Amino acid sequence: MEFRQFHYIRTIALEGSMSRAAQKLFVSQPSLSQLVASVEKKLGAPLFDRSTNPLQPTEIGKLYLENARHILELDEEFHQHVDDMLHLDRGIVTIGSSPFRSAYLLAPFLPRFQQAHPQIELRLREHNTLQLETMAQNGEVDAAISLDPIDHRRFESRPLFEEEVLAVLPATHPLTAACRLPDQVTDPLPAIELGELAHTPFIQISPEQKMHQIILDLCTEAGFTPDVRMSTSSMEAALALAGAGLGAALLPITQCIGRPPGPAPHFAALRTHPLRRVNIIWRRHRYLSHAARAFIESLATFCAKQDSFSGTY
Repeated sequence: MEFRQFHYIRTIALEGSMSRAAQKLFVSQPSLSQLVASVEKKLGAPLFDRSTNPLQPTEIGKLYLENARHILELDEEFHQHVDDMLHLDRGIVTIGSSPFRSAYLLAPFLPRFQQAHPQIELRLREHNTLQLETMAQNGEVDAAISLDPIDHRRFESRPLFEEEVLAVLPATHPLTAACRLPDQVTDPLPAIELGELAHTPFIQISPEQKMHQIILDLCTEAGFTPDVRMSTSSMEAALALAGAGLGAALLPITQCIGRPPGPAPHFAALRTHPLRRVNIIWRRHRYLSHAARAFIESLATFCAKQDSFSGTY
């Protein structure tokens, strides 16, 4: 079997469409259809259910795709081994990050890394934390920035830092007297009991973000279920919506530093001072190139030297 076949058929599965896969692969749709038909003829069974939209792999198709993934990963790891042996000071590293982490964490770090490692090419893939873990599992990224809890059956991880989760309240909320404005977030914050927000409308983070479950767990520990009036996948939007008076939010301190556009929300610490740990993860048993190991070590060292992440009061 050819590596080209594996790559083409995996692309069809990812795109869910023969035409979109052909566009992405820069080949004609008839030639791509012929390739699939040729593989199916050799196997004696179809790889895709043509009656579904998007295309879905058959059970034999799923087995083919799983084996194709393993074979392509072995080929990639072999070439990474060879490249490491020949060129210890160069390589390509693909990193997964949320747009939020890219803006406040990677933006100040990457210029330093590239200055120290000018021959390493960095590629950035951005998505939410749960999708980043899927990308790391599938080999689409070498490593990804994610949050606890980490499934250590699937991933190796390196802690980067911890950040405190704060209460974010509209300016009209009765508890704002015990809060601070954005330019005072780095000052010692007064603390409130999370249970005091039991009857306050909440702006929840969507389930594809790990922050969604963190909020639910914190509210459960405080003895109530949040009254969710609005949900968003963007923590930046949650910050602005709280400022606009639409409800309270729980957000990491790194999100709260700086003034969002529009009306300013108010901030308070929680008496339990909950922290969430930020990690860089990679798939267990995956071969990490010298370049990828250099990136992970450099980022961990950079974070260890910072004093603006934890927000300890």
